[in-house]
Amino acid sequence: MSLISIIGIAVALAMDAFAVSIAAGVTLKKVSFRQGFRLAWHFGLFQAMMPVIGWGAGLSFRSFIESYDHWVAFCLLLFVGGKMIKEAFDQNGDATENKDPTKGMTMVILSIATSIDALALGLSLSILNISIWMPAVIIGIVAGLFTIAGMQLGKKIGTSSKLGCYADFAGGIILIGIGVKILHEHGVFSFI
Repeated sequence: MSLISIIGIAVALAMDAFAVSIAAGVTLKKVSFRQGFRLAWHFGLFQAMMPVIGWGAGLSFRSFIESYDHWVAFCLLLFVGGKMIKEAFDQNGDATENKDPTKGMTMVILSIATSIDALALGLSLSILNISIWMPAVIIGIVAGLFTIAGMQLGKKIGTSSKLGCYADFAGGIILIGIGVKILHEHGVFSFI
């Protein structure tokens, strides 16, 4: 597999992480270096680990994993997106303590949800007898860079006065939209 092909695949896989990081930047409005690094590190790490896990699983688990991976990603994104939408309408102000998507279980859930497609890629590379190590490293680096760029873009959007009021709501809708897109890509809506 050529380097250009690997980079193309890495960019395609990083699009979900990019979109989620925009939502995170919108939610945070002020992104510290630590928050940006933390999310980029985890998204990059998960994007690099998932192909290795998929490659290791090999052919024996492929049909089992492929039959439901998109549903796992959708449910995780629906959960986090729904929580963000709920917090947007929460009048108590208590939701602010758990709003940082770069911490705790929210970050882990988002990392898994945005990297499940990379698991399927690892399975495919295993079938084709292609070494996983160089693609995994490149995929992780590209995902990390796209995450940083997405958070900075989201920060600019979130600080605008008009959209800033609806940041949690917009972020939740984006995450749910990514989940629906994943289902669409896997043919769930083919009957429509």
